Amino acid sequence: MSNNKNWKEESGALHRSIKTDGYAEAVATVVNIAMVADKQNHHPTMTIGYNTVDIMLTTHDQGNTITDKDRKLARAIDDIV
Repeated sequence: MSNNKNWKEESGALHRSIKTDGYAEAVATVVNIAMVADKQNHHPTMTIGYNTVDIMLTTHDQGNTITDKDRKLARAIDDIV
């Protein structure tokens, strides 16, 4: 997403890393993202670290490429973090 410095396009996916104050906040962030993702029926790959959440968005049924579904979810994630 060239208009958003939080997201990077790499290897056919959108990537973002979110820093938190600790593990519990990282887990809560993932839960909040999961609620939004479920509503959109579009589920990111997320990895939780001690104070980091790494997110990867790609549309699996479109050949693992970036689509409007990914960009829409990325905007929704930006709104909640």
